Amino acid sequence: MDDELNATYITFDGHVEVQKYIYLYFVIMFTAYILIICSNSTIVGIIVINKALHEPMYIFIAALLINSVLFSTAIYPKLLIDFLSEKQIISYSACLFQGFIYYTLASSEFLVLSVMAYDRYVSICKPLQYPTIMRKTTVYIFLILAWILPTCQVSVGTLLNANRKLCTFILKGILCNSTVQNLHCVTSTVANIYGLILFVEFVPLPVLFILFTYTRILIITYGSSREVRRKAAQTCLPHLLVLINFSCLTTYDVLVGRLETNVPKTVRLIMSLQMIFYHPLFNPIIYGFKMKEIYKHLKRLFRPDKLN
Repeated sequence: MDDELNATYITFDGHVEVQKYIYLYFVIMFTAYILIICSNSTIVGIIVINKALHEPMYIFIAALLINSVLFSTAIYPKLLIDFLSEKQIISYSACLFQGFIYYTLASSEFLVLSVMAYDRYVSICKPLQYPTIMRKTTVYIFLILAWILPTCQVSVGTLLNANRKLCTFILKGILCNSTVQNLHCVTSTVANIYGLILFVEFVPLPVLFILFTYTRILIITYGSSREVRRKAAQTCLPHLLVLINFSCLTTYDVLVGRLETNVPKTVRLIMSLQMIFYHPLFNPIIYGFKMKEIYKHLKRLFRPDKLN
């Protein structure tokens, strides 16, 4: 029976003294999950309800926050169940599915950030052409592609790993990410090359594109009035902060699995928690407080006595 269990299930070995702090872990993660759902959903609701925010920039922000909700929903319920279980296990098929959702949404986030950067570039550098270029149809096409492309491409990588034999059943982590590669008996050159292609396509290339567009914005606004520079900084800074934060966490997540480095368990746990805890909460805080129009509606929502 044990052999059959080992052949079917993978054990998460990334938890630190989970049995000792079982209820503390559960309360913290449950609270984090509720905060993530509420904070992201609140801002999305504000954007949907207020017609004044039905502009490309805010639509892209809403898409980004919806990604955070979906991303967290793919991770947190399983984590909460693990905290209350004697063994932190998952079937290989469920593990592959979790990894598929994890990397699809992460890749989608980089594409949405790229589209947001392009939107800011057109708005600031080509203001007269903006209504023609960033039409509603164009916005929806960008969003559909930002979700469809990662779904199709990440699914190919998932299928490549679906029938591979496992020789190790202990995963050094608390969720299914790139470290799953270390469980396979034989290293697949095709899967590794394909994974590297996806990484380059969805991380360095979008980051370079975003940095290029913001460099262009900086050059063009440098010789403009102080008001133009202030407006550019006000709309671009939140995107850059989110990009830097997410790029660092994603790069660590991918490389630590590919390089098979012996990272201490506590460090692995802290970095994993940053990915699933810090980042989904970081987005609504940044966009809620740094975007003037969204912040104005937030104040109206929570402080109706201050409307005037």
